[in-house]
Amino acid sequence: MTIPIRDAATVMLVRDAVDDDGGPAIEVCMLRRNLASEFVAGVYVFPGGGVDPEDYGDDIEALCPGRTDAEASAILGVPSGGLAFWVAALRECFEEAGVLLAYRPGDEADSEGRFLDTTDPDTSVRFVTYRDALNAGTLRLLDICRREGLALDVGSVHYVSHWITPELAPRRYDTRFFITAAPSGQVARHDDGETIASIWIRPVDALHRFEAGDIELLPPTIENLKHIGRFRTTVEVMAWAEKVTDVPTVLPIVLFEDGQVLVLRPGDDGYEEAIEAKMASGTEADDQIAAAARGLLWPKADPV
Repeated sequence: MTIPIRDAATVMLVRDAVDDDGGPAIEVCMLRRNLASEFVAGVYVFPGGGVDPEDYGDDIEALCPGRTDAEASAILGVPSGGLAFWVAALRECFEEAGVLLAYRPGDEADSEGRFLDTTDPDTSVRFVTYRDALNAGTLRLLDICRREGLALDVGSVHYVSHWITPELAPRRYDTRFFITAAPSGQVARHDDGETIASIWIRPVDALHRFEAGDIELLPPTIENLKHIGRFRTTVEVMAWAEKVTDVPTVLPIVLFEDGQVLVLRPGDDGYEEAIEAKMASGTEADDQIAAAARGLLWPKADPV
């Protein structure tokens, strides 16, 4: 059975922290998926999800003064509709983590002061209500921005990674990874629906906990944590992100040989040969082989 590939977007929220010696470090916001989820239950991820039809359109572009659709599409290497990936990342960030990356155009405050601040109790209650309505599908992100006079902060959100779920996965996503500095006037919190826990964690600590078996992470998450774990401040990581122009597409290939599941990524020995063999054969994996691979690689995932 051919699994359709859905466009998706996710965002890494980073903030300044300290390391064990009191020196500078960064933390990233991670959410734990609901244990009852049909796909990758209990795994820690960055806020994100599928690109929805409502993420497209000229009315949305008017709320994104920091980047045009043409610019966004050129960055992603798509003919059009690229801005929708930024919008989806920001929408999912608000839905899942409660952080809305937006600002009020025209504010004369300093560079930090212009961004949305929900620390005021009345404002906090109002945006909690917005978030619930957005998750329930009774309100659009566009509606929230219009009511509050907000523009989406797409200009400060940078594209840094691109992964496509392997062919044998029970669900497949063509996911663009973004990164931005978390606004100081908002508190990230899981939605108690799709996500059941939220943490700020240093990338190195997340990787250590994964290696120790304390938490579960997916390969794209692991690789992105390794990349941003090189930096010690949000200024450093954002300076790097702003300069990223060459984003390779990572499409792992899953092979089943001699009873063993092998996952090859670009750069691995045999990857190019496996791609060529796949393209030449044009055949899909046997259902029994596919089921075995899924059971080993995604033990908590049910096929769609």
